[in-house]
Amino acid sequence: MPAASVPPASKLHCSTLTNITLPPKAIGLPTNGVHVDSATLIPASAAGNEAGDYCRITGSIKALKSATPDIRFDLNLPRNWNGRALQLGGGGYNGVVVSGLGTMPFSPEHAPLAQGYATFGDDSGHVGNSSLAVFGLIDEAVINFGYAHLKKTHDAALVLIRLAYGRGPDKMYFAGGSTGGREGYTVMQRYPDDYDGVIADSPALNFTGVRLVGIKIGEAEYATPGGYVPPTLLERVYERSMAICDRLDGAADGIVSDVPACRKREAEIIDALRCRSAASAGAGKTSRSARSNGSPAIAPQTEQEDKCLTNTQLATLFALRDGLTLPYHLAWDVTGYHGYNVFQGTRLTGGLGLGRDASREQSPTFAANGYLFTQGDGYLRYFVTQDAAYDSLTFDVLHPGRYQSQLVELSETIGAMNTDLSRYIARGGKVITLQGLADEVISPNQTIAYRDALVARFGQASVDSFMRLYMVPGYQHGSGVFVPSVDLLTALDDWVTHGVAPETLTATDISAATNGRTRPLCRYPLFPRYTGKGDMNRASSFICSST
Repeated sequence: MPAASVPPASKLHCSTLTNITLPPKAIGLPTNGVHVDSATLIPASAAGNEAGDYCRITGSIKALKSATPDIRFDLNLPRNWNGRALQLGGGGYNGVVVSGLGTMPFSPEHAPLAQGYATFGDDSGHVGNSSLAVFGLIDEAVINFGYAHLKKTHDAALVLIRLAYGRGPDKMYFAGGSTGGREGYTVMQRYPDDYDGVIADSPALNFTGVRLVGIKIGEAEYATPGGYVPPTLLERVYERSMAICDRLDGAADGIVSDVPACRKREAEIIDALRCRSAASAGAGKTSRSARSNGSPAIAPQTEQEDKCLTNTQLATLFALRDGLTLPYHLAWDVTGYHGYNVFQGTRLTGGLGLGRDASREQSPTFAANGYLFTQGDGYLRYFVTQDAAYDSLTFDVLHPGRYQSQLVELSETIGAMNTDLSRYIARGGKVITLQGLADEVISPNQTIAYRDALVARFGQASVDSFMRLYMVPGYQHGSGVFVPSVDLLTALDDWVTHGVAPETLTATDISAATNGRTRPLCRYPLFPRYTGKGDMNRASSFICSST
C-alpha cells in the first residue's frame, strides 16, 4: 500500500491509485480487505463534466464468505477540494452503486462534487434493486445492507482521501432519502464519531414495520372478499379530500397544508365517500366469514362502483390510515407502525400507490399490486421465512409464531429506531430531515413519532440544538402536487461549520404542472398559511403557522 505522504490531488497522478489494496485492519468492521479497481483523472474538458478536474475511483470491499457479494463503491476526489467529504445513501433495496457524480435529492441545481466535496457511495453489498430482494437469503449480505456497508465504505473512502490529499476531511457528512434516509439515521445511531452532519430525508426508519404494513394491506385487498380498491375510487378519495381540505390553509392551491384541520374533517370526507346501499353494508358485515369459507368476493354495486366505497373497501383504507399495532415488541421496544394520511391529500394511484389489478399476481409488481404489498411480499419470502415459495397472504402479522424471532432480529439489523443519539448530540452532530406530508411509501407520521420520541428522551431544547424537521405539504415519495427543491447541503454545512441553525427555508416547486412557484419550508409542527394577499405562487405570501 502506498505511503500516506502522497501529494495533494492537484499534483497527484491519479492512475497510481489503481490496483492498490487496503488491508482488513484499515476497515472498522470485518472484511477481506479493499481493492481499488480503477482510478482515472477526469479532466474538466470531458463531455458533461461540470465539476472541474477530479479523480474517479472505483473499488470493491471484499466479503468474508465467498457466497457473499462484495461491496462495490465509487469515490470522486476533486482537484479543487473544499476539505469536506459527503457519503451518499441509496434507495429501495440498493443494489446499484451510488456514483456521487450528480445532484442531491431536493437540490437539483447544486452538485456536491462541483462544489468541491469529495463524494462517495456504494451498492450496499449486492447487485440489483429488485423488490424480490433475493439477497435476503444471504446473512452477510443482509447485515451489509442493514448497516455494515455504511461503515465499511466510509472507512475505505477515508483512507483513500488521506492518501490522495495527504490529510483527512475537515467535515464528514452523509445524505440520503428513503432507504438513504434510514441509512442517515443508522450512521448517527451506530457510528456517531464518524459524521459531523446528516441529511436524512423521507427515512425508512422502521423498515420491518413498513414491510409488515404492506402485508396487512395485501391481506385487506387480496385475501378479503371485496377489499380491493380500484384506481378510480382511490382518485375519488383524493378528490373528495382536496375538495374539503384544500382551502383550510387559506389558499386554493391544490395543496393540503393544514393536515391537523383536515383530519378533523375526516368523518365528513368518509361519509361523502361511503356507499349507502344495503348491499354495501352487507359486504362490510360478511367479508370476514366469506374469506373463511372461500366464497367469492362481494363486489360493490355496479351502478356506483366508480362513485362510492363499500364498507369493506373503506376497511382497506382504514388499515392504511391506522397503521399497525403489534402484540409483541420489535427491536428498541417498537410495537407497530404509524399510519398514513390517506384522507389528507395523499394520492394512492401513482406508481407507488396501491396497484391497478383486482387480483394478486404470482409475482407482485408495484404497478399491478402496489408498492407496499409488493415490497412486503418480497421481504417476507426472502428475509423473514427465507422461502421463495411462501405465500405471504397466509402470514399472520400479529401472531408470526416461529418467525417472530427473525422479525425482531431483522428489525434491529435493518431498522433505525434507536433513539439513543446521546453520543452524536454530545459531539455536536446535526441532522436535517425533510419529508412529504402526503408520502405514500414512508408514513410521515412514523417520522414525526420518532422525532417526538427524541423530544421525550432528550427534551425539546436539546432536540432543537441538533435536529431540524421539515414536513412538506403536497409532497409524496418523489412526486406530488408540490415537489421541493432546496439546498439542504449548504444549510447543513452552515449549521455545522458556522453555527447558523436553519429556520424557515424557501423551497421551489419542480413539479411539472406548477414548476417555479415557491413556498416556505416550515419547521415542524408549523405549516405554510396564506396571508390572504399577494401572489399565491410566492413564498412571501405565506407565513409559518400552527393553526
